[in-house]
Amino acid sequence: MALIKTSNPALGKNTFNDFAQSQYGGPLVDAAARMTLNGTINKTGILLLCAVATAAWTWNSFVQTQDLSFAGPAIMIGVFGGLIFALITAFKKEWSPVTAPIYALLEGLVLGGLSAVFNLRYPGIAMEAVGLTFGTLFVLLLAYKSGLIKVTQKFRLGVVAATGGIFLFYMAQMLLGFFHVSFFSSVYGSGIVGIGFSFIVVGIAALNLVLDFDFVEQGVAYGVPKYMEWYAAFGIIVTLVWLYLEILILLSKLRSRN
Repeated sequence: MALIKTSNPALGKNTFNDFAQSQYGGPLVDAAARMTLNGTINKTGILLLCAVATAAWTWNSFVQTQDLSFAGPAIMIGVFGGLIFALITAFKKEWSPVTAPIYALLEGLVLGGLSAVFNLRYPGIAMEAVGLTFGTLFVLLLAYKSGLIKVTQKFRLGVVAATGGIFLFYMAQMLLGFFHVSFFSSVYGSGIVGIGFSFIVVGIAALNLVLDFDFVEQGVAYGVPKYMEWYAAFGIIVTLVWLYLEILILLSKLRSRN
């Protein structure tokens, strides 16, 4: 069985290496203590509820006050706290039953705050982004399960390369921003270039979901320990958060042209 590759930073290609090497020496764990598809779905649902809970709190607080001095700190706590717990989860997978829910709660602060700010300027945009995100999730899941989209080696490499390119571009923009240097700033505008760039990024983020589905399926086949359900669910949430934010940005660009 080929080792798994995914461009999702949480679901990296080396995640199952140790499990794969142990597979040939006999069963890894008892059947009841192995990762299952239903277990992963349930864990993903729990993480979504965690994110929705804190997002709703941040959203309501901002709507009541419409004060950026509240939303700003909440977003920053979510960004930096989420990054810390994402790194902890990535390096300590066995801690994921604890760290993954904390990550989801922190990301909810970011999603709720940013959604409220965007929604204040473009009413209804947040619900549109939520609908498109989950619509994309279900359409791709159906396409994957039906075999319409096949995860081949070329497919994996293409998505990995594209995602890596976007990551490097964003990092370069951020680092140069500290020195007040900007390049390709048009990608952030609402012109043809900016909208086209957002469509491409949304498409690549969506394709990462397909790799996540494949990761879960392979994990179940390997019979990895139960805690990997939390880790796989964490990886799916990472992708969904990225996809939602990119859709939110795309919709804001389209709205600004009206």
